[in-house]
Amino acid sequence: MKKKDMDYFREYLNNLLEELLSQADETVSGMTTPKENFPDPTDRASLEADRNFMLRIRDRESKLILKIKKALERIENGTFGVCESCGEDISVERLKARPVTTQCIDCKMKEEAFEKALGI
Repeated sequence: MKKKDMDYFREYLNNLLEELLSQADETVSGMTTPKENFPDPTDRASLEADRNFMLRIRDRESKLILKIKKALERIENGTFGVCESCGEDISVERLKARPVTTQCIDCKMKEEAFEKALGI
């Protein structure tokens, strides 16, 4: 992979990481504010549903944060953009679509077909 591509992905992943971490901080501070008292049970249920939804989103984002950190480690050790299954280069187009990927499109399609066949 070219140095300019590597620099692009390093900057993109670092920016995405910063954005996700700042959103996580906002969620934590929003969750620690005093709970509002709702006389209507429907309003209370709506608030709880919204909070539950937000926590699920943040859980997914925390998993993405780990993947981003691993991708940044791969950039540093020179293995970013190399498929961990077959050892071939992952296309830049695929990396732009999913910069945290560790597999080329062919290996990922094979893995998904295998998982589907097993019913996973």
